[in-house]
Amino acid sequence: MNYPKKVRLVEVGPRDGLQNEARPVSVEAKVKLIDALSAAGHTSVESGSFVSPKWVPQMANTEAVMAQIKRKPGVSYPVLVPNKQGMNGAVESQCGEIAIFTAASEAFCKKNTNCSIHESFERFAPVMEAAQKHGMKVRGYISTVIACPYDGKVAPAKVAELSDRLFRMGCYEVSLGDTIGVGTPAECVAMIDAVAEKMPREKIAAHFHDTYGQSLANIMAVMERGITVFDTAVAGLGGCPYAKGASGNVGTEDVIYLMNGLGIEHGVDLDKIAAAGRDICVALGREPASKVAQALKAKQAGVS
Repeated sequence: MNYPKKVRLVEVGPRDGLQNEARPVSVEAKVKLIDALSAAGHTSVESGSFVSPKWVPQMANTEAVMAQIKRKPGVSYPVLVPNKQGMNGAVESQCGEIAIFTAASEAFCKKNTNCSIHESFERFAPVMEAAQKHGMKVRGYISTVIACPYDGKVAPAKVAELSDRLFRMGCYEVSLGDTIGVGTPAECVAMIDAVAEKMPREKIAAHFHDTYGQSLANIMAVMERGITVFDTAVAGLGGCPYAKGASGNVGTEDVIYLMNGLGIEHGVDLDKIAAAGRDICVALGREPASKVAQALKAKQAGVS
């Protein structure tokens, strides 16, 4: 197998993981989670989103969260920014990195951002200009890269076209999200290969949801195609407000366990991540979705 020696894990639990949770999460719980994730070895922890609280209530306190986290040297704390208004919040919170997002499906883009794909790129222009002015890094996200809950299958060529546009406009990396978690290894490889014809593979990240239990298989498949950056969520938190029935992101614990088994370096401590996952799940009143987190919890209970 042609696997890399090292991968980078981007922790998206505090934003993508929590955004769809029904129970409100306090600023204190979010700050504790983010600080625990950076202490566990993560170098990128997605910490919030400057979106309208009307659309995503769980992200309403991002400004307070950013003011209270312990910013660790060498760690990036990106926030999602949908437009110029959101960018103002990121600037005021002294964020060093932001993320912009669109979708490969028109119907999903309209549901998720209340605009067309073309209009989403028009909104990016002032955001990118402000990011450059303030020295912020910008990461790009594309949702529904395999299929859309409204439009069905998505053509890899469409994903490639949008990835190229984001990369050329200044995104240092483009994260490709199988938002509803329906992708299989062959489909994911075909999509990645199409995108890699337009931009460098080392600038591509993969973001898999585990609705059909294919995330780890998909990660292994695209690793063989040169992808070394993966978005993961502690405890397998997640889901999408605009994709009914989609389960959470692939669990950080599950990916770490996989990488450990393959001898691939990642720099994140499994036990510390599992502890952080247990804590936030207590705050949420739910069990971890991650299989490894469940196994470690059971093992710990058995020992104690």
